Amino acid sequence: MCGIVGYVGYRDAKEVLLEKLARIEYRGHDGAGLAIRTVTGIEVYKKGGPLAGLARELELRSVRGMLGLGHTRWATHGAPDDRNAHPHASEDGTVVISHNGIIENYRLLKERLAAQGHAFRSETDSEVLAHLIKERYRGDLAGAVRAALTEVRGAYAIVVAHAEHEEIVAARSVSPLVIGVGDGEMFLASDVLALLPYTRRVVFLEDGDLVVLRSQSYDVTDLGGRPRARPPTVVDWSAEAAEKGDCDTFMLKEIHEQPRVLAQTIAGGLRGGAGEARLDLRLDPSSIDRVQIIGCGTAYHAGLVGEHLIERLARVQVEVDIASEYRYRQPIVDERTLVIAISQSGETMDTLEALREAKRLGAKTLGIINVQGSSMTREAHEVLYVHAGPEIGVASTKAYTAQLCALFLFALWLGQARGVVSAARAAQLSAELRDLPRVVDEALDAARVAEIERIAAKYRDARGWLFLGRGVNAPSALEGALKLKELSYVYAEAHAAGEMKHGPISIVDEGLPVVVIATECSLLEKVLSNIQEVRARSGRVIALVNDGDTEAASYADDLIRLPRTDELLSPVVNAVALQLLAYHVASLLGRDVDKPRNLAKSVTVE
Repeated sequence: MCGIVGYVGYRDAKEVLLEKLARIEYRGHDGAGLAIRTVTGIEVYKKGGPLAGLARELELRSVRGMLGLGHTRWATHGAPDDRNAHPHASEDGTVVISHNGIIENYRLLKERLAAQGHAFRSETDSEVLAHLIKERYRGDLAGAVRAALTEVRGAYAIVVAHAEHEEIVAARSVSPLVIGVGDGEMFLASDVLALLPYTRRVVFLEDGDLVVLRSQSYDVTDLGGRPRARPPTVVDWSAEAAEKGDCDTFMLKEIHEQPRVLAQTIAGGLRGGAGEARLDLRLDPSSIDRVQIIGCGTAYHAGLVGEHLIERLARVQVEVDIASEYRYRQPIVDERTLVIAISQSGETMDTLEALREAKRLGAKTLGIINVQGSSMTREAHEVLYVHAGPEIGVASTKAYTAQLCALFLFALWLGQARGVVSAARAAQLSAELRDLPRVVDEALDAARVAEIERIAAKYRDARGWLFLGRGVNAPSALEGALKLKELSYVYAEAHAAGEMKHGPISIVDEGLPVVVIATECSLLEKVLSNIQEVRARSGRVIALVNDGDTEAASYADDLIRLPRTDELLSPVVNAVALQLLAYHVASLLGRDVDKPRNLAKSVTVE
């Protein structure tokens, strides 16, 4: 969740670290801080709240150094205030640390260290690391970090500096950490996005790695001191891809990037002719009897759509699990089970641990992932990349629709391999898929977007919202409600439309906007009946309908009109409209859509 950065080289460390933290503040904005090694020692500056507060304070201070570390915080232990912000230092200020993760046995360690005379200044679990390292220090910083980490249980990515050393030491277990290799300078960050302005040569550290960074070199070992080979790779993301461009927010930019992202994802899977899906997978389709899909939040909703796609196109039984629950329910898995893990970052802790459990039980595993080199890409047996590029907005947009595309391609590939999808149906679906970027681009037409903004203005003061969908678009309702909650902080819930009469209908009245996904589908008549049930209770219906639809349109108070596509691809188009609705409601309420309160982009703690 938190973001950590480090730098050693020839530039002004303060400016480099602030710029890098700004690029990964989506990982948490409950506090921020820097520690800079100067000619007189290590100076620490930190402040609760967003990074902007720290940056303003530092404008008034003259601090110079070419080595330092920084942190942007998502609070787990302790309030989001100045004293709990990172970095944390030993009593004498010679050792400073920034930490991402959770130290599970910190209470026992803290009690022992306090009994030995150490004075704690914060409520965080992380501060014990600074005192442990100071306790173990005998002139060898890397050795002190190794010794301290043998006492720690939990997840961590940690970066450490010492007043007497022109190097920084970092280590990871579970939480992500990436080295950036420059010319005469070295960088460190939780996310490759922070490194892009400076270098595209990166090293993704693995669990149990410890690295010593100097301006001209890096040395990676395990926690026992044994060397580990970690050569750099070149990432294909550009620094420009992580900029807002002409848009006011990253989220709006990323919504409008979806036609291009979908085209890139589709291009990787439709390469063999008009109707054939070809994926670079070594999986034997005949060895798969059942599929389990795991994910969290938006990725979980993508999995629910994937369940419909795989069962309908490949006729294979599918279960979808919230990743955080998967390994605790003792899942039934064998070697003929394929487990698909969905994650934008490839570092989502709950999903990563569920993937590991599936592998332990003997399942085949497939990751649907955006970030190359991430932990899941290394641990899954097979990977489908979604080619969404950097996604900065905390609320996922382009990664979600790209995940839907990847799941569609996989379902089509599996259905063709199993002989379930006819050549004619495959050709028709492939044609619809190739046309999908154009359809989404049409859905983003200025007039359509303006109508969604008008609807958002009309209902922005509603006390709550209800979202309804059926079939393959029941998960779309869940995703629409999640987006609205994430961005606007307004309560929203979602249900399969047929379930409304089994309870949720009790909340319907004249003050409740009800968003109904009524685009063309095999269950449209039933959806229209559900709309009538809402209207009979005076609910205000906002219907997503296809161009030219007159019947569904006649039942709604407000319409979001969308271009047509195949029913199985409609969740992609509908998602774009629901993203825009949430975006504009939140914007009109004055919310920070890129950095919603209490949320972080990559959830790397359990």
